[in-house]
Amino acid sequence: MTLSFAKRMEQGADRGKLVIHVVRRAAVIYLLGLLLAGFPYYHLDRIRVGGVLPRIAVCYLIASIVFLFVGWRVQIATIAGLFVSYWLLMALYPVPGLGAGHWEKGSNFAAYIDQMFLHGHMWGQTKTWDPEGIVSTLPAIGTTLLGALAGQMLRMKGERVKWLAISSVALIGLGEVLGVWMPINKSLWTVPYALLMAGLAALEFLVLYWIVDVKGWRVWAKPFLIFGNNAIVVFVLSGIAGRLLLLIKIQKPSLGAFLYSSLFAPLAAQKNASLLYAVSFVGVLFLVAWLLHWRRWYLRV
Repeated sequence: MTLSFAKRMEQGADRGKLVIHVVRRAAVIYLLGLLLAGFPYYHLDRIRVGGVLPRIAVCYLIASIVFLFVGWRVQIATIAGLFVSYWLLMALYPVPGLGAGHWEKGSNFAAYIDQMFLHGHMWGQTKTWDPEGIVSTLPAIGTTLLGALAGQMLRMKGERVKWLAISSVALIGLGEVLGVWMPINKSLWTVPYALLMAGLAALEFLVLYWIVDVKGWRVWAKPFLIFGNNAIVVFVLSGIAGRLLLLIKIQKPSLGAFLYSSLFAPLAAQKNASLLYAVSFVGVLFLVAWLLHWRRWYLRV
C-alpha cells in the first residue's frame, strides 16, 4: 500500500482516483470473503459477514484513505486514537448484566456489540461473538497503519534498517509492558497483541531483509514468491478445498477424514499424521500456485 501509493503520488496521481481504486479493491476483497463464508449453500439469512478477508477489506479501505490524505505524524496520532478508544470501550463501558472491564471470550464489550449488530451472522463455531467482529477491528486498523509506517521507513535512504530495528524493539517492549493491564489476545485483537505482533513482524522482516537483500540468498525463498504472486487465489482455494473436504462424504465419513485415516494415520502417530495431512494440503495448493506462476497467470485484485 505504502510503496505503491507513495510512488503514484510522487508522479502526480490524482488522490480522488486512488480513492476510487481503494474502494473498488476493498469491495472485491470483501465479496471474496462472502464467497468463502457462504460456500456452497449461501444462506443469506445466516451468512457470516465478518472474517479474515472482510476485515482485511475494511482495514485496507480505512488505512489507505488515512495514508492518502495525512502525513506520518497524523498517522501515528490516528493509531494512538484507535488504540485508546478500543481500550476505553473495553475497560469502562458497563455491559448490561456483566459490567465493565471483562476480557473473557464471549463475555465482554466486543461480544456485546457483535450480538447487537451481527446477530445470526457471526462465526459459526461461536455464534455469540466473532474474532473478526466490529470493536476489535479498531486496533486491527491500527495494525494496518503500523504496516504503512513500516513501508515509509523502507523508503528512507540509508537509515531504514536502524529505524525498523528501533521500532521493532520499541513495539515489542511496549506490547509486553501493556500486557500487564490488558491481555495479549489475538481473538480480541487487544492493543498489546497489536503492538507485540507489529514489533515481531518488523523484526522478522529485518532478518529476511538481511538474508535476501543484503546477503543475496534468494533461491530458498522461491516457493514463498510463488505463493505470494497469487496469494488471494491460494487463500480462496484453501477455503473452498477445506470446505469440500468436510462436505463430500465417502462411506459416511467426510472426504477429509477418509483421506486422513486411509493415507496418513497408518504412517505415524496422531500428531505427526495430522502434520503430514496439513503439509500435503499445503503442497497441493503449492502445485496450483506453481502452475499459475509457470503460465504467468496472476490475479491482481
